[in-house]
Amino acid sequence: MSLPPGFLDELRTRLSLTSVVGRKVMWDQRKSNQAKGDMWAPCPFHQEKSASFHVDDRKGFYYCFGCHAKGDAISFVRETENVGFMEAVEILAREAGMPMPARDPQAQQKADKRTQLAEVMEQAVRFFRLQLNTGAAAEARAYLERRGLGAETLERWEIGFAPDQWQGLWDHLKAKNVEDQLILDAGLAKPSSKGGKPYDTFRGRIIYPIRDARGRAIAFGGRAMDPNDNAKYLNSPETELFDKGRSLYNQGPARTAAGKGQPLIVAEGYMDVIALASAGFEAAVAPLGTAITDNQLQMLWRIAPEPIIALDGDTAGLRAAMRLIDLALPLLEAGRSLRFAIMPPGKDPDDLLREQGAPALQKLLDEALPMVRLLWQRETEGKVFDSPERKAALDKALRDRIMTIKDPSIRGHYGQEIKDLRWQLFRPARPSGGGKSGKGQGRWKGAPASALASTKASVLAASDDSRTAEHLREAVILAALVTCPEVIEPFESGIEQMRCTDPLHADLRQLLLRDMDLDGDTLRTRISDALGAETLENLLAQRHVAIVPCIRSPGDVEKARMTVAEELAKLHSARGLDAEIAEAVEDLNGVADEGLTWRLSEAAQAADRARRSGQEDTAEYDLGDNGARISREERGALDALLDAIKHQKPGG
Repeated sequence: MSLPPGFLDELRTRLSLTSVVGRKVMWDQRKSNQAKGDMWAPCPFHQEKSASFHVDDRKGFYYCFGCHAKGDAISFVRETENVGFMEAVEILAREAGMPMPARDPQAQQKADKRTQLAEVMEQAVRFFRLQLNTGAAAEARAYLERRGLGAETLERWEIGFAPDQWQGLWDHLKAKNVEDQLILDAGLAKPSSKGGKPYDTFRGRIIYPIRDARGRAIAFGGRAMDPNDNAKYLNSPETELFDKGRSLYNQGPARTAAGKGQPLIVAEGYMDVIALASAGFEAAVAPLGTAITDNQLQMLWRIAPEPIIALDGDTAGLRAAMRLIDLALPLLEAGRSLRFAIMPPGKDPDDLLREQGAPALQKLLDEALPMVRLLWQRETEGKVFDSPERKAALDKALRDRIMTIKDPSIRGHYGQEIKDLRWQLFRPARPSGGGKSGKGQGRWKGAPASALASTKASVLAASDDSRTAEHLREAVILAALVTCPEVIEPFESGIEQMRCTDPLHADLRQLLLRDMDLDGDTLRTRISDALGAETLENLLAQRHVAIVPCIRSPGDVEKARMTVAEELAKLHSARGLDAEIAEAVEDLNGVADEGLTWRLSEAAQAADRARRSGQEDTAEYDLGDNGARISREERGALDALLDAIKHQKPGG
């Protein structure tokens, strides 16, 4: 309906925003100035201890400097009461003593109908409560007592009993002159298909009233006492009052408790919520017999920014949690997410509380997993990634999920977290004998002992130890990558395959691969945190590193690219040469004579001279199946060695 001009302005004039908001918050008396209408309180829309929620009574607006919620009295009632615009206006109008404008006949009729249905539901609540005290409910009372529900709990939650009669509630309501159609429209009875009297929806069941955020009874949940009943739990059908996809059990009290700082816990059923609240976890809610819907998820986020999902630890509960991840990812916003408390196998919160008490549950809540971790667990648990194809399938599955996140900032953080987890799963085994270089152990290990302290530019060519040369080339590559992270991605495969001679080289290499998307400053900070503050300083201070052109000109992408390409190629070719020599030697039959030994020695020295030559011929040759490429002189040295082997082999 449309409201007449000036109605809302008059409504806002009559009401003090402070009085409307004051029902939901505790004012901070030190920061607030009531005389000026300048009030501060902890925000009712997100959990916090400081008073960042500001109400300006003169202007009639509120604003939270934490979660950025803002609005006027109408929007405040809409958000805190979970009602529509017109219902919020009606609530405020009643407080202000203003009659609502006449509605059109159909709208007025619908409002009157909802009021009548709510009254019928309250009569049903009282009927079921009385029935729990009858002889017919003895078994139900015994069951509730075994579950630990005393008289005070039964009263608080208004738990009742529906007698195992076809028209028990029907006859009771008819005796109070309730119209047939109202009973049917409230979902309390169903018409007979045989032409007889309508029959009760709930029969032979323990009854749990379901109330909306305003406290109105809108539906019932019933647990069957007959173990052979096809439906252990049964909810009211959807009515004008009840939309199960837009309702939560215990919503109103949970919102109040969450506003006081308690964590919002989402359990699976009525008994879980009752057990949680009885144990002191009063901000507990449950969906109503269905998987959580997007509407319910938005309702949860209006109560708390990071609800904890505590579903049962069975297969069905875990499946529900996994489905919820897919629902939530596209809806994520900064400050809005979910955490998951995984119950022990076969246990629900009620079981855990009865068996181990509140501390055990609190421990699970404290250890609740962020959603990204459960997403990773879903895609990796029980799977083997022993081939490139399987790894690629994992990457695709995770990428597809992350791409559903609309917020680019959150999407980026998810990508980084997944990259970190992937690195932990697939990182190469540490070389034997190499200890982990943790924070505080970041002194960069120098080259092996054969490298002199006075090492100059020629050290790469002049070294008489191939392992020393490898160590020095690795240091140059890593330093180039640190000073110019832009070149990491193009050489990712080669860097990943680089066989590090030093465990600290391996640690740094893995950090660079894992965090290649970070900018240079952030990357260096990450390395310092992980490997120690002196790590990069010691690496870049090595003399054979410091004189490299791309190190002298940090950020020169082209120079860095050329340096990394050249040094990786030399490492690759040298190791390919070593591999072929080793393979040829292993292929010898019999014992080498003195002549062969001399020829092998000469060939090996020639190969080493070629490796160390600073004037290598630029012509290259394929080394073979391993894909390495070597210079002409290196090829000649290898040929000399292979020729020596050939002359030793029988028939050679």
